[in-house]
Amino acid sequence: MTTHVSDTGPGPRASDPSAPRSAPFPAHDLQDPASVTAHLSPQAWEAANRLLARKALAEFSHERLLRPERGADGLYSVRGDDGAVEYRFAARVMALDHWRIDADSIVRRDLRRDGAPLPLDALDLVLDLRGSLPLGEDVLPVYLEEISSTLASSAYRMSVPALDAAELARADFQEIEAGMTEGHPCFVANNGRLGFDAIEYHAYAPEAAHPVRLVWVAARRERTVFTCSWDVDRDGLLREELGPEVLASFSARLTGLGLDPDDYHLIPLHPWQWWNRLAVTFAADVARRDLVCLGYGPDEYRAQQSIRTFFNASRPRRHYVKTALSVLNMGFLRGLSAEYMEATPAINDWVAELFAGDPVLRGTGARILRERAAVGYRAAHYARAAPQGSPYRKMIAALWRQSPVPLLNPGERLATMASLLHTDAEGRSLAGAFIDESGLDPADWLRRYLDAYLVPLLHSFYAHGLVFMPHGENVILVLRDGVPERVLLKDIAEEVAVMDDRTPLPAGVERIRAEVPEAVQVLSLFTDVFDCFLRFLNGILAGEGTLDENAFWGTVAACVADYQASQPRLADRFARHDLFVERFPLSCLNRLQLRNNRQMVDLQDPSSALQLVGTLDNPIAPFRPGDRAR
Repeated sequence: MTTHVSDTGPGPRASDPSAPRSAPFPAHDLQDPASVTAHLSPQAWEAANRLLARKALAEFSHERLLRPERGADGLYSVRGDDGAVEYRFAARVMALDHWRIDADSIVRRDLRRDGAPLPLDALDLVLDLRGSLPLGEDVLPVYLEEISSTLASSAYRMSVPALDAAELARADFQEIEAGMTEGHPCFVANNGRLGFDAIEYHAYAPEAAHPVRLVWVAARRERTVFTCSWDVDRDGLLREELGPEVLASFSARLTGLGLDPDDYHLIPLHPWQWWNRLAVTFAADVARRDLVCLGYGPDEYRAQQSIRTFFNASRPRRHYVKTALSVLNMGFLRGLSAEYMEATPAINDWVAELFAGDPVLRGTGARILRERAAVGYRAAHYARAAPQGSPYRKMIAALWRQSPVPLLNPGERLATMASLLHTDAEGRSLAGAFIDESGLDPADWLRRYLDAYLVPLLHSFYAHGLVFMPHGENVILVLRDGVPERVLLKDIAEEVAVMDDRTPLPAGVERIRAEVPEAVQVLSLFTDVFDCFLRFLNGILAGEGTLDENAFWGTVAACVADYQASQPRLADRFARHDLFVERFPLSCLNRLQLRNNRQMVDLQDPSSALQLVGTLDNPIAPFRPGDRAR
């Protein structure tokens, strides 16, 4: 049996005693290429298409790309661009224009043949509606490929044994991470991962849960930038992460080539990046010994939902490693630039110090998982040829982020916050399972969760003008008996911004100050928290009868009101950025991807890319403190 063979040469054979302790790719019989697509059965494909069609109809309707019409029979319908195809379905339209569509009710009909049924296919849906979406000729084929990859990922999840919601609620951190059936809740094409081949998907997709060993390279110091937090020593970090024996073997590899180890920094790589980018795109640097491949590290890691970040499964107290990965996923090539890496530890230190020094933030228990060290390599040719922000300047970099494991107290467990939106094959939610485990009234459980998650975000925004990208994958819940007690925030340097010019920033951290029009600043809460997360959690809890909408949004309002009442000194800011306003602008994420699925947003100026289309009724407005409607 052999493992993956790439264009750069064969990977190690599993029977080779010199091969890594675990092969870099999962076992597949390469004499039978069909083995890598065994999960693509007609039944799984049909089920995956129905689920994705439901999501597409729901989210495109939410973003007002589609405007379903309700018939006399209570069903909704959407016609294709040519008027020849119609989609009919049953739906409940909830707060924030959230379309909760019954997947089993969706029917695609041929209006040219008296409404004869047609196969339900997500790729056909995109083509039927390409003008409504709208999709340009250059974007459409790539978007179809992303849809196809997302469908294949869904089919894979259906093909492997899965824990039900109650079992998953009792599972460990990484079982929950791999057990998610959904990526980003808003984006329809959310598992593109364009660049992985069929075997690489099985090796590196988080849902495959295959152990991964990172490739290490030595990078010449004169072309490399290494920075670290105030409490980190480079040599000490590497000893902790690799151990003295591995470090000695790496040094011996360099000295054996006649090189001085002191002339190099060590960089961990996603294996895909070595095989597909460094060994080819940076062949000149390898030939000059500016980059030297040292082989696989000893520890086994697990890919996280973000695909390019790894949790150390061999030694969970060691750092996460975030790597550059030149794979197209959800609107971006997932690279890391040496320029951005340089300021990363300083940014994380500043945010962590702010949290530790603010009594309100400290009182919530919220913590920052600091990115404590970063390293990036600047390739001479591409630095001269490629403009700032080019993918060619984001191919060789990595960072080390704190593991959450050492921060746990006895009796506490971890779960990605994305898990709150997970439902099992029978439609039961993991959030509901946590509520059952807690023994609390659902509204009480929700309030405990909001105190842990929402209050730190409110105070960061109102007291400091500090905002995060607090979607489910960027937040880790610390639970006790099913109850979220506090949160750990991560992915700080790339996602955090300060919008208040009165907040002082150290010189090395000034990069995170963002010039955002005051009128849209509060969208960091309305869009990122209300519309992109709580909207879905409300839909799940109300849909399964756990907690009705009125109680859900009333609990959110009470959390906001109680926080504001506790901070009278910020009253003018509460008035200026009013969370109880009657309505707020609808910011559309899929429209960004449909417009440009290779780079949705200019990371230097993200607010300029906002796609604002009309408004949404604010679900907490009726609960304004002192309002009779409450």
